[in-house]
Amino acid sequence: MAHPETPAFTDQKLETMVGNLLRAGVSLSAFVVMLGGVIYLVRHGRSPADYRVFRGEPSDLKSLGGIIHEVFGLRGRGIIQFGLLLLIATPVARVALGIWGFAAERDRMYVLFTCIVLAVLLYSLLGAGSAF
Repeated sequence: MAHPETPAFTDQKLETMVGNLLRAGVSLSAFVVMLGGVIYLVRHGRSPADYRVFRGEPSDLKSLGGIIHEVFGLRGRGIIQFGLLLLIATPVARVALGIWGFAAERDRMYVLFTCIVLAVLLYSLLGAGSAF
């Protein structure tokens, strides 16, 4: 009795996976930012705004550890910042998924090029003087 073979990994499957990843990443980050915004407005929505003095980002929101600490403290600005980090991580995850997909297709040249793109992305995010 002949067994039907499972279809090989195709470009169309990879494109579908990438599309789903991008939609999920953007949707999740939008939800997290919205949740943080609601929490922030509930706690600080009636505070008077003083635009004469510029107050930059607090130092505890300039590092990944500080952001995570703020998220676990259910602080609105930390949750918003975390949502923005998720948004930044989405295209990085897309490139990593591309490496996996090209490896599954056994396309060494595209695996190499995509690894270079991932290295440049990670260097620009982590190694070029960033606080993260």
